[in-house]
Amino acid sequence: MALAASCLPAGPGVGFKPQHFGAILDGEQPVEFIEIHAENYMGAGGPPHAQLRTLCERYALSVHGVGLSIGSAEPLDREHLARLKRLCDRYRPASFSEHLAWSSHGVEFFNDLLPLPYTRDTLERVVGHIDLVQTTLQREMLLENPSTYVAFAESTMPEVEFLAEIAVRAGCGLLLDVNNVFVSARNHGADADKYLAELPLEHVKEVHLGGHDEQSDDAGRPLLIDAHDRPTADAVWRLYERVIARTGPLPTLVEWDNDVPAWLALAAEAGAVRDILARARRMRAA
Repeated sequence: MALAASCLPAGPGVGFKPQHFGAILDGEQPVEFIEIHAENYMGAGGPPHAQLRTLCERYALSVHGVGLSIGSAEPLDREHLARLKRLCDRYRPASFSEHLAWSSHGVEFFNDLLPLPYTRDTLERVVGHIDLVQTTLQREMLLENPSTYVAFAESTMPEVEFLAEIAVRAGCGLLLDVNNVFVSARNHGADADKYLAELPLEHVKEVHLGGHDEQSDDAGRPLLIDAHDRPTADAVWRLYERVIARTGPLPTLVEWDNDVPAWLALAAEAGAVRDILARARRMRAA
């Protein structure tokens, strides 16, 4: 059986927060899809599901997982995967995505998306985990590039090569988080434009944007944190525009998960996405 392909509309989306429910329904909004974190909707019912059913009547749905631990050295949690399947069967989202990271070991769960070494052994394990997820869900999975703060000495390939080979071997799509590219490049003294030039954009089926916090490490060097607690930085917007100029319009989500503002602030970010995508369409039609 063929996998259900990711099919979000090529427009702006937002991560849904319950406090915005009334405002979203109060008139036309500059969004074409909403995203939820899968783990927040694994219960059987209640207000979260009532709200989600209403929103799904108006907007396409993206389900974004944060707990599968795709990069774990251990087998995937089959019970968690079964709960995820029930959620996807219930709502039939237009897209499902997860992170290139790990967050669990044994019975311990860490509230972080932790990095992994880019080696052949890791590659084989991640491809196997993605194959299990896609086979179980019977739908394509999009894999998101991480924001990283450390690099592993044992890594034997660059991140873009690692992602490209996973996409080909696992038959999955990629979710390009432009803010994560910027954060990781700045933290490691790399070039974000070079990363994007080498990334196989033909596999990218969704884009994420979000804000980051600027700090310093113990040695006084700049350290960016993928905080999702503020507007998208100007430098990230510029990177995003250069990506869209190459790819054409893509589904683009604005993430704002901490210090969540009033709906109008999030809608303004979605409106900026809409404007960039509209310019890209005009340029391609010219």
